[in-house]
Amino acid sequence: MPRNKSFSIKTFFYKNFRRLERFIFLLKSLLTPRQFIYLSCVLVGISSALAVIILKTFAHWVFKMSQQLDDFLHLPFSNSTLPIIGIVITVIIVKKVLDGSIEKGTAQIMYAVAKKRGIMPRKQMFAQIITSSFTVGMGGSAGLESPITITGAAFGSNYAQNYRLSYKDRTLLLACGVAAGIGAAFNAPIAGVLFAIEVVLAEISITAFIPIMISAATGALVSTVMLNEDILFSFKKVQFFDYHNLPYYILLGVLSGLVSINYARTFRKIEHYFSGLRSNFINKALFGAGILGVLIFLFPSLFGEGYESIKLLADSNPERLVQNTVFQRFEDSKWILLLFVGATMLIKVYATSLTLGAGGNGGNFAPSLFVGSYLGFCVAYFFNIVGFAKLPIGNFTLVGMAGILSGLFHAPLTAIFLIAEITGGYNLMVPLMIVSSVSFAISKRFEPHSFDIKNLADKGEVFTDNRDANILNSIDVAKLIQTDFKAISLSNSLEELVQKIQESDEHFFPVLDEKNKLLGLIHLDEIRPIVFSQFKVKYTVVEEIMQPPKEIIFYDETLETIMEKFDTSGCKVLPVLKDGIFLGFIYKQLILEKYRMRLKSMIIE
Repeated sequence: MPRNKSFSIKTFFYKNFRRLERFIFLLKSLLTPRQFIYLSCVLVGISSALAVIILKTFAHWVFKMSQQLDDFLHLPFSNSTLPIIGIVITVIIVKKVLDGSIEKGTAQIMYAVAKKRGIMPRKQMFAQIITSSFTVGMGGSAGLESPITITGAAFGSNYAQNYRLSYKDRTLLLACGVAAGIGAAFNAPIAGVLFAIEVVLAEISITAFIPIMISAATGALVSTVMLNEDILFSFKKVQFFDYHNLPYYILLGVLSGLVSINYARTFRKIEHYFSGLRSNFINKALFGAGILGVLIFLFPSLFGEGYESIKLLADSNPERLVQNTVFQRFEDSKWILLLFVGATMLIKVYATSLTLGAGGNGGNFAPSLFVGSYLGFCVAYFFNIVGFAKLPIGNFTLVGMAGILSGLFHAPLTAIFLIAEITGGYNLMVPLMIVSSVSFAISKRFEPHSFDIKNLADKGEVFTDNRDANILNSIDVAKLIQTDFKAISLSNSLEELVQKIQESDEHFFPVLDEKNKLLGLIHLDEIRPIVFSQFKVKYTVVEEIMQPPKEIIFYDETLETIMEKFDTSGCKVLPVLKDGIFLGFIYKQLILEKYRMRLKSMIIE
């Protein structure tokens, strides 16, 4: 009987889903393309907001269940034990349920836009919710915002695929899902719009703003109505900006840029270390999570997202951070408290990288806010202790979040308006602009690519701030290689070369050895005086007329690099090698034709 009941529930949802799908297809046939996009951005916004609600609620449910489990089992050092359990559960789910892999970080969204024509796997609509809830809900030191944006993007992408929309509309709805996710997570629709534009879409026209704004507003509205306010991250206690504190805000901006650089480089080193481990996935999880447990034991505020500790700092209650820790007896010492907060700030990157490196799922959005708030607190608290100034600790705590977010993700506008929106006003707009811009400028100087796409940029796989490179890198190099060539060897006579010329329309002939390694090139235009002279044909050998290539294209190079080689060499055709073996030729004209075709389909109206 229960089985039949379960079957009837599944049948009920399936039938109603199919009815809704048919209804939307009907609307698509009745509405203009633009009208259907407006309808779609609302539906994607609602879907992304519901995903945020499910994710946040499920994560908090996991947290409460883990606390009740702790009360029942009386686990020793539960704050250190629970993250280990959560990470192990996550890696088991990934291994046994999700085909052994799951993409982490918003970089995969940019990769989908640049290389996959806006197509994201269907499993990302639920995989991020399940895995990040267990990781973060049970204390893993990461954030939920990155999984939220990936889920929103997956909803937008798969919606567009389901209703057979074009590439430009698919990419637009993917960005709508991202905007709605951020808007719903923080009740910050403007920040959602700006994040989608700054991070996901490098270049869009004005008309694309409207669907993204509609989605972000829809997401924020749905989460406000349905989500418990305690789950949302917001502040109400903000002081007015005092221009006398301007030098200290500039200093905070400088420090934010430097800390952002350190965070990005440290995280990548630890991530690289874990990716190189060859141990069993459970052993890797236990190893990384075990170290994380020790860090959380010493610095309890590293547990979970850390938003509660940010509120404590913003409300000027830092002494509560050391309660129930090994440093509790020093809570009345301001200098010890400052060192404790500063150490926690610097160690946060290790906690987050251990969480994700060990196999947990989450993002660096919340950790960036965590580090920024702690940095802002340390700056204000230090100058207050030494008596140089009386700085508003709450303001510096909040503005510091914008500094690290801007420096780490290269998204200054998102940082400015996110903090402005979660504080419920624009009293801090001037210091937010100063700190975010200074931090961004310093970080950009030493780290040209943002934290999330650095690895992809190093591989030449995605450049979201450069449309031309973005389009070029979306073209498959392998499909451009022309393999229909007539090869020549050193042992061939010129009579044989003349025969090949007569049988072919090609102007370039590669000279290869017995292992297909390129020895040189023969250009028809340069040897015409020879091939039309029977005497020269008879007494000239191949080695005399072949020339070394001006440039060589290697198989794993990006099209942006390839185009640079065409420009510097002045050639129209270049040879392609892979592991020293000649594969064929690439023609510059063919690349330009592919570029024009792709540009025509990729421009978002």
